[in-house]
Formats: sequence, C-alpha cells, structure tokens
Amino acid sequence: MSRSLTALVLAGTLAAASGIIMLRPGAHPSAPAAPPAPTLVVFITVDQLREDYFDRFAAQLSGGLKRLATGGAFFVNAYHDHATTETAPGHSVTMSGRFPAHTGIVRNNAGVQDPQAPLVSPGLTKRLAGPAPATGASPFRFRGSTLIDWLRVKDPRSRALSVSRKDRGAILPLGRAKQEVYWYAPDGRFTTSTYYHDTLPDWVRRFNERRLPQRLAGGEWTPLLPDSAYPEADSVAVESEGKNFTFPHRLPADTAEATRLLGDFPQMDEVTVALALEGVQSLGLGAGPQTDVLAVSLSSTDAVGHRYGMNSKELHDQVLRVDRAIGVLLDSLYRLRDSSRVVVALTADHGVAPYPELHFARERGATLRADLTPLVTRYAERLAARGLDSSAFDFETGMLFVDRAAFARAGVSVDSVLRAFASEARRVPGVLRADMVRALASADTVRDAIARRWVHALPADLPVALVVTLRPYVYWSGVTYATHGTPHDYDAHVPVIFYGAPFRPGRYRRTARVADMAPTLAAAAGVTPTERLDGRVLREAFREVPSK
Repeated sequence: MSRSLTALVLAGTLAAASGIIMLRPGAHPSAPAAPPAPTLVVFITVDQLREDYFDRFAAQLSGGLKRLATGGAFFVNAYHDHATTETAPGHSVTMSGRFPAHTGIVRNNAGVQDPQAPLVSPGLTKRLAGPAPATGASPFRFRGSTLIDWLRVKDPRSRALSVSRKDRGAILPLGRAKQEVYWYAPDGRFTTSTYYHDTLPDWVRRFNERRLPQRLAGGEWTPLLPDSAYPEADSVAVESEGKNFTFPHRLPADTAEATRLLGDFPQMDEVTVALALEGVQSLGLGAGPQTDVLAVSLSSTDAVGHRYGMNSKELHDQVLRVDRAIGVLLDSLYRLRDSSRVVVALTADHGVAPYPELHFARERGATLRADLTPLVTRYAERLAARGLDSSAFDFETGMLFVDRAAFARAGVSVDSVLRAFASEARRVPGVLRADMVRALASADTVRDAIARRWVHALPADLPVALVVTLRPYVYWSGVTYATHGTPHDYDAHVPVIFYGAPFRPGRYRRTARVADMAPTLAAAAGVTPTERLDGRVLREAFREVPSK
C-alpha cells in the first residue's frame, strides 16, 4: 500500500466524511489535580503486541503508542496469567478482571461461535468465501460481568461500542452486554449478529456504503521508512510459508479478493479506527454526564505476526503503522471530546514466539515441533476397542478432554489411562511436562507459573483431565506459521498502560496482570464491580489513590 493511499484513508476519507480535525502529534489530555469521573473509557487491545516492541522500536515511534508509553502509567512487567494465550481467552480477561477459569472462555474454537445468532446482513453468510465462513457469533459461553455492566448499575445511561476485525475481539471485551458490537466480514462490510440487532443501524450501513476496504483494492503495502531504518532481512524464506515474503505486498485488484485478504494488511487497522470514530460521533459516546466505553481491538499485528514472524521487516513496519493509527484515534477523540474526561487503557491479548527454525538455528538437532499425534492415535484405537469413541478421549492443543462417565460405562479406569498417557507424553521430544489437572491445585502456584496459569485457564466444569506443556519455543507439529498459545512468558508478557487525568505517568516495574485492568478502570470511574474479581486495583498508577 502506498503512503499516499494510507494517507487517503487516515486523513482525507476520515476527516472529510466525519468532520474530524487532527490535532498536532504531541497533543495529550490535561491532568487536573482532582479529575472528575471520565465520560469516556477507551480500551485499546492490539492483538499480539509484545511488550518488548516498545523498546525495540522506541526511536521510530511517533504516534499513539509513543504517547501512551511516555505519558501514561506503563506497567512493563505485565502478564496474562493463564495458560491458553489465544485471542478469545485474552479478550475475555481484558474488561472483566477475571481469568478464563471464571469467564468460561478457554480457547478460540469454543469462544464466540454461535449458529443461533446469525449475522444480520442479508445473504452475507452465503456470499462469504475463504477458510472461515461466517456462521454467527455471540457471547453465550461468557460467564459473569464486565466494566460496562458495573457502569450501568451506577448509571443505566452508560453505553458501549466495541469494534474489531475479529468477532471474538469485538464481542468478548463487553461480555454478555447487549451493546453496540461490530466486526469485519470478508466481503468488506462490518456486521453484527442477531444477539445484538435484527438489522444493521443506519450509521453502520452508511459507513459500509463508503466502501473503504474496496477502495484499497490493487494497492501496495510498502515500508513507511527508508530501507536503512529496518535492520531485519527481507528475504527470510520461513516467513509466509515461503511465499510472497518480500516487500512490496499487493492487494488483488479484484475487490472481492481484496476485501477478503485485507485482514492480513496493516490498513485493516485504519479502517477499524475509522469505524470506531464514526460510532463515537453517531452514538454520542463520551458526551456525558455518564461514563461510556469505547473498546477497539486492532488485529493486523496478529495477522502480520503470524504470517511473517516477530523478527520480520513486515512486523517492524506494522508496529510503526499501528502506532500511527492509534495516534489518529486519540487525536480525533480529543478533538471530539474533553480530553480531561477521557481515560485510555492499552494492552494485548497475548504475545508470540519466534519461528522455531530461527530461534533454534544454531542448535544442531534441536526439536522444533512436538508430535503427539501417534501417541494420541494409539490410545484412541485401544479405547475404541473397549467401546469408547473419540469424543471420550480428545486431545486438543495441550488439553486432554475426557468423558469420565463414558469411561465408567465401558469399565475402563480413566486414572490408569491418564497416568500411562502422561508418562509416555513426557518422553515425546519437545514436551516439557504433562500434568494431571487434579494435581495442579496442590502445586506451588506461587513459584510454579506454568501450574498457576493452567489453574487460571480451566473452569472447574471443563472436562480437561490432563494438560501438556511444550518446552520453550517449541511448536506443535503441523504448525507452519508463527504462533502463540503457551503458558510461557513470551506468550503471556504484554503491555499494560493507563493514560489520562487520573493516572501518574511513569514506568512501573511491579508485576501486574491484565486481570488488574478492569478493577483499575472501575476505580477510575468510581464504580464497584458486581462480583468477585481475580484482578486488583493498581493503586500505584493513580495520582490520587481512589477511595474504592
């Protein structure tokens, strides 16, 4: 994508259509000594944003990431404290203050999928092509409440808007609340499901009619800066499965193909920001007197990171671009609303690991990927001979799901099978440990972070009997893209930043958790959570310690 085309989307199209006047790059909210409750809480989740990117690219950041990192309360030792570091679990934690063990959202493939809540756009499901057809989505699996629920208990006028490229990125920050929630469909439109609306509101339809994604068809993604500004090689064949791994990257001229593939390009974030700003104006969010919520989940960093890896030139350029996109979001919001009444929080839903081919490049004979498939297949065949079908013994990305009732009916000792399986799994190259879930509760969860994160990941009623953890930086067999999902720190370490009048700028070294963000924002807004949380109020972040 050319620089001029990006400018068209960010400045010309957005400003002309929405009447937004951009502030100077250094603009920031004032900080009164005793700030009133915010009228707008802005929660930004950058999908797959590692904390160390802030230092790695610090000299080249000039927009929103720089502003938040240098002017906000930045907890640099912050983590997702659960084992299944995927998009759905991470987003379920952000504004709930609870771990997946209590939100009920443990993994992506049992996140927001819901055939009983079809998409509202007529014919959309039938026309979508590609690997992930849209079949409907809702938060029916989500348990408990989130920040918007606590705000509405205090003032029923509080409203929320959540937008993302991904359905799970839009839905889960608001939990089960029936607010304004929209995500991107591969045909180039933003949509929602019948859980929220029977038809798209006029303002969303008008936004879709502007056809911003379609206008990007045929464009190129080229680096923002001169080649000398990027130390990364642009010819690493392991990236993008060995195909199209060098700049420039082109969107197809065909609009249908271009809109389907836009999620893999940085410009997807820019379009998402444009929708968020349109929604703020159309819905009147943040105008007061109540506290409203804007949740924005930007997904391009995840797409670029998966395809090209964390050490790629593409990822480097993507972070610079999301920095600018967040800058546009903040500048525009401060033009629309009283900056002293806007509170901003930023985090990520997970981190990412480097390609094992690159991480282990100097270790001859290193195990790059662990393959438990032969072991699982062998046990499944033995159990089938005893009358147990595959659903009674199902292994998925480190979790062994067991139907104990089915084992009992078949007269098979489930504990004996689990002990034998665990013993053999530990001998598979690349496996670090295999733990019985029942034994995790008695582990030293203070010193044993892996045990603690598995405990925080698994609801008591989830039929997971055993969990397998791979050695650091080892992938599961068959995974050819850069990925995440483990209990290790590189997948769990993310930024946690609070910005605005209530917060004291600085870098905080004390360990924090993403689960601490919702109670901290609740304290800033002067509301009380309606249930017990896993997180705590990060009181050290405040200029004046809140009374609640």
